[in-house]
Amino acid sequence: MLIGFTLGRYLAARFLRMILGVFLTVFALVYTLDFVELMRRAGDAEGASAAVMARLALFRTPAVAEQVLPFAILFGAMAALLQLSRKLELVVARAAGISAWQFLQPGAFVALGIGAFTVGVYNPVSADLKQRSTEIEAKIFARSSKAASGKDLWIRQRSLDGQAIIRAETAIEGTTTLAGVAVFTFDEAGAFTQQMQAARATLHDGYWELQDVRVQGLDQEPQSYDTYLIASTLDPSQVRQRFTPPESVPFWQLRQTIARTERAGLDATRYRLQYDVLMARPVLFLAMVLVAASVSLRFFRFGGIGKMVLGGVAAGFVLYVARQVMEGLGASGLVAAPVAAWFPAVVGSLLGTLALLHLEDG
Repeated sequence: MLIGFTLGRYLAARFLRMILGVFLTVFALVYTLDFVELMRRAGDAEGASAAVMARLALFRTPAVAEQVLPFAILFGAMAALLQLSRKLELVVARAAGISAWQFLQPGAFVALGIGAFTVGVYNPVSADLKQRSTEIEAKIFARSSKAASGKDLWIRQRSLDGQAIIRAETAIEGTTTLAGVAVFTFDEAGAFTQQMQAARATLHDGYWELQDVRVQGLDQEPQSYDTYLIASTLDPSQVRQRFTPPESVPFWQLRQTIARTERAGLDATRYRLQYDVLMARPVLFLAMVLVAASVSLRFFRFGGIGKMVLGGVAAGFVLYVARQVMEGLGASGLVAAPVAAWFPAVVGSLLGTLALLHLEDG
């Protein structure tokens, strides 16, 4: 049975205000820490002004903050329910004959609405900003010694010219472009022939195009070129898939990416998993509200609120770990992608409902 419109709107506003407060707090914290780290990395790098670093941090933050959205729902719902309980508003609601299931309806609708919004709007925007941040970062840090993160990309290829080993400091997601590139070439007998340092390298059909290149051969003076081509037998679609993590693909482009990857004969499991994870997100947010309610409906005068809150935090952490484990199994192909994506959300909702049934109905 639904509650009245006025009370429902009031409760929904309380849930929404608390959830947004928690999320914006985390967003601001992530942005500040990332900005400080970028300024430390920037040093004297050309073009790395404070304004550019601030914009880069702003572009990077939404993708990071998206990962903590479930906790924002959990802590926001807990804060809203505890505040309602502290002000005895829940007591009045119960005295008026409103059950816990009824005054949780606005929070459930808010969670589902936020889930749908983050999937259809927030995720595409954050993915686009993340790709733009990668491009800016590659331009600024490609030649900076402070850009090295210990996660260099390595590629080995064979071509008509022999073998080549390519090392890159970073890759621009969604493209076949590398930044901060070093190429080591060998002849067919495996003997080293020359080394190339390039600001950027882009893979086309049949060749790599290197830009702003410095070539050093055996017993030769270094020579500089604006553009330099080397043969390649690599498939651009395979390289693009390797450099583009599923989290960087907007939701509305995932189905096209899956189809394109499968047409190329490549494994699309990671993209299918990401699509199912996003589809299951509203249900996961609903599970967080139910978990929050199961530990936040105790009256303040009964005491023990601290233990209940810690229990809610522990339950949220367990659900998060279970989600990460299932996603890892799904990405490796051990579990079907729909099962890996929906299992934590469905099980979390069922456990939250079970806990509420035990508390409310014995």
